[in-house]
Amino acid sequence: MIDQLVAKIQKTEAPIVVGLDPQLKFIPQQILKKAIGEQGETLEAAAQAILTFNKGIVDAVADLVPAVKPQIAMYEQFGVPGVKAFKKTVDYCHKKGLIVIGDVKRGDIGSTSGAYAAAHLGTVRIGSKTIAPFDEDFATVNPYLGSDGINPFIDVCRDHNKGIFILVKTSNPSSGEFQDRLVDGKPLYEEVGRRVSQWGAVCYGDSGYSEVGAVAGATYPEMGKALRRLMPKTFILVPGYGAQGGRGKDLVHFFNDDGLGAIINSSRGIIAAWQKDPYLDFGAEGYGDAARAAVLDMKQDIREALD
Repeated sequence: MIDQLVAKIQKTEAPIVVGLDPQLKFIPQQILKKAIGEQGETLEAAAQAILTFNKGIVDAVADLVPAVKPQIAMYEQFGVPGVKAFKKTVDYCHKKGLIVIGDVKRGDIGSTSGAYAAAHLGTVRIGSKTIAPFDEDFATVNPYLGSDGINPFIDVCRDHNKGIFILVKTSNPSSGEFQDRLVDGKPLYEEVGRRVSQWGAVCYGDSGYSEVGAVAGATYPEMGKALRRLMPKTFILVPGYGAQGGRGKDLVHFFNDDGLGAIINSSRGIIAAWQKDPYLDFGAEGYGDAARAAVLDMKQDIREALD
């Protein structure tokens, strides 16, 4: 799967993933009112509004970017209807030719980890049928439980041509409470980075990158520089661009000299662009066009930083 991601990044010339993290406050009122009018003030209405909103975003940007990243918590908060909207979003994005990174941050051990891996990246057997439950292309994974939590995902990735991104240095302000603690004189996130590189050695693609990637936040560019040295063949998913303060100039060290090796996520900065300067003129009706304009601006910002 990593080879497909690299190919789509090269085709679009945009190392960008759009975070489909819908909140009701981001959804234009005309969409929400219509859903409530049809479903009442229910979880079903929220799920319907989310799916409609997502389709509008995806329709507007599908030709510009290689991938999207739906964050499952934003769907799970609306219960079973929300989870159904998550699955429908995944399927719709695939129909539009996009690679889907399921931001699910799973992490457990043994059969439980294997079940998570099967749910999001693999298949389950029911009688005579084999079914892919959620069928994302990549999933984010928490490494806190060690190899017992990671190896089941790697096994599924190898069997089903899928990939994972392992949390290494996250973009949130309090990440350092644990991730920066020294272990044998080195910060913990560096040790995790070394382990990611080791885990990934068993499944390289033809592109030279591993199916086992890392997550490292744009809000910590110097740490990203260190991690790039530690993980030369690891693709890095970089959150924190835009709304969390990251900019193109912060991203240079996440990339390799070939201009590859990283894919930058923006969520609110794109899907809620219609609510922010300089995109206010698009209005609620033009939320998709605002998202497209935000992607084009982000693409230019990254290109200028890398040139």
